[in-house]
Amino acid sequence: MSLPPSRNSTVIDDSSTVADHEAAHKMSKQAQDDSLDSELEREAKLFPGPEEQLTDPFLVEFDPEDPANPKTWPRWKRWYLTFVGGLLVLNATFASSAPSGIAEDMIKQFGFSIEVATLTISLFVAGYCVGPLLWGPLSESYGRRPIFLVTFLFYTGFQVGCALSPNTASILIFRLLGGIFASCPLANSGALVSDIWDAGTRGKALALFTLAPFAGPALGPVVGGYISTAGASWRWLFWVLTFFAGFCWFIIYFTLPETFAPVLLVIKAQKLRAETGDERFYAPLEADDKIPLGQRMEKILARPFKVMFEEPMLIAVTAYMSFVYGCIYLLFEAFPVVFVEGHHFRSGALGLMFLPLFLGGVVGVISYLLIFNPRYERAIEKYAPDPVPPEVRLELALFAAPLFAISFFWFGWTSFPSISFWAPMLSSVALGWAVVYIFLALFNYMIDTYLFVAASALAGSTVVRSLFGAVFPLFARQMYVALNPRWASTLLGCIALVMVPIPFILMKYGPILRAKSKHAPSKPPTKKVEPQGEKAV
Repeated sequence: MSLPPSRNSTVIDDSSTVADHEAAHKMSKQAQDDSLDSELEREAKLFPGPEEQLTDPFLVEFDPEDPANPKTWPRWKRWYLTFVGGLLVLNATFASSAPSGIAEDMIKQFGFSIEVATLTISLFVAGYCVGPLLWGPLSESYGRRPIFLVTFLFYTGFQVGCALSPNTASILIFRLLGGIFASCPLANSGALVSDIWDAGTRGKALALFTLAPFAGPALGPVVGGYISTAGASWRWLFWVLTFFAGFCWFIIYFTLPETFAPVLLVIKAQKLRAETGDERFYAPLEADDKIPLGQRMEKILARPFKVMFEEPMLIAVTAYMSFVYGCIYLLFEAFPVVFVEGHHFRSGALGLMFLPLFLGGVVGVISYLLIFNPRYERAIEKYAPDPVPPEVRLELALFAAPLFAISFFWFGWTSFPSISFWAPMLSSVALGWAVVYIFLALFNYMIDTYLFVAASALAGSTVVRSLFGAVFPLFARQMYVALNPRWASTLLGCIALVMVPIPFILMKYGPILRAKSKHAPSKPPTKKVEPQGEKAV
């Protein structure tokens, strides 16, 4: 099937110096990109505007109120899919931290050290560094549903491997492989939410979705700790994870449809060709079929890093989110030092110390829905007919960034054994609240800024963030023992203070950076973004 000429084709007058310059520039750019369009041009083809539809009658696009368009699906269905996306993330993050509750039992079984026991968490999170490089970009080429189905099938199998592991090497290998395949929802569930919601409702949907990454790590040690306290074999924890993962796979298979619009347009184009017999109908994504498989795979693997390293905004956001994420997993080694060695808690009671972290996340989500989301809805009216600039999303982080730093000073200087355990435990409420706000602000900022390549942006960010999550537990115990909990937490609080200006700088200079961006389709705001007061939204 021959495709229509590219809409970028131009006729250049050889007598025009300006035209010659533009032609040379275009030829150079085309050679540099191996005759492929730039990322924004490719995404513009996947989401063509009215002009392209008028000039090319065979380009397949959604009709107004098209029932095949995910953004027109019934609200109950979209909220259900949002819940499913959050459940998949909860599954992955729950599995990441759960072994901390049975570490002592595994040490007795296999005779390895505390550092090796920590690897059962770190290696799983290290798998998050590998998986998103594949799952995010592949979902942009083949759709969300098939990637979810394949990854969760293998993920479930690796949980069985952990439950049956006969030695240290096998359980560590299965934990790493499990993390690689469990990482799929970390990159793709956020993209799924952006597939089905417009900007006005996406923040509310992501508020519920964002709670899952912190509910999982908080609940995992509780379940693992009480399995250990009940005297059951540590293997039962991995059987619980197997049942949970298998349950999620069945939910995906029976209830999760394809949501990625370009893939749905391919299905629509195939149906039109079958019904009309006219092979000229095509979907924008089908143009990629002519690209050799090797080049396509190279582009799939390289896209997250290409987007990452060409975007100063994304680098800054990823650095901040990575530090915050690493601190969450650091707590799995810091809490035993404070509550087990300092307050002499047992495994089951130690798991309860993580619940305030989850409670703080719940408080953050509720306050967002009641206070900040209505302000964003007013911003939609304020900026109409233009889209709301992504910087408006950062208002949450302006409040949360200082709170996150304060929570570490609170935790550290109330961690004396002579002080009631309630004082350091309640600092986790502030920590959970701040973390949810930071991730809500920055997740929404990334999706609004890199809408058409959101999965790749999230994938690259997830890789770096997961690297921090994997590394922080490896030195956390040594740091908290060597420095003591007071000064170790103070060090983390000072680093958090250094990072506080990041959302403030993006709030002020974000429009300038987006105007120069190669991957951000949104244009700079036409109205001033004010970081404080009612006008800030």
